[in-house]
Amino acid sequence: MIQLTPQNLQTIYSHAETTYPEECCGIIFGHRGDDGKTIVEIMPTENAWSAEAALDFPGDQIIYEKKRRYAIAPQVMLQAQKAARTRSIDIIGIYHSHPDYPAIPSEFDRQCAWQEYSYIIVSVQNGKAAEINSWCLDDHHQFQPETIEKLF
Repeated sequence: MIQLTPQNLQTIYSHAETTYPEECCGIIFGHRGDDGKTIVEIMPTENAWSAEAALDFPGDQIIYEKKRRYAIAPQVMLQAQKAARTRSIDIIGIYHSHPDYPAIPSEFDRQCAWQEYSYIIVSVQNGKAAEINSWCLDDHHQFQPETIEKLF
């Protein structure tokens, strides 16, 4: 389970709507506990996906567009890790949007995912945030749904 506040949700929705029709992305900071994960802060980041980034992922379908791919720049991730350590919180996940596509992970999302993170995906339909889901990898590197608890 992952817990988020209305402010967390609004940050994700606003970022997703602002970047439409491209994917947005960002880092989720918080705490892990016995009862799940609690979000402390959402950090929107720039979608650093590029033709150069695509070269690191050879495959049958190389996609160069930010409409279907996202990347967080390595230096941004490193700075976020340092900031989290300084503040005694953790990076507990990543969020991104799926423009005009359901809030379910793609095969590419699965291949690039890290075991310990939550992956929140928001579907943006015609420029408006719609469905939101969270996913975690299981021991077989397959995504499983994660319950989102909205704290009010």
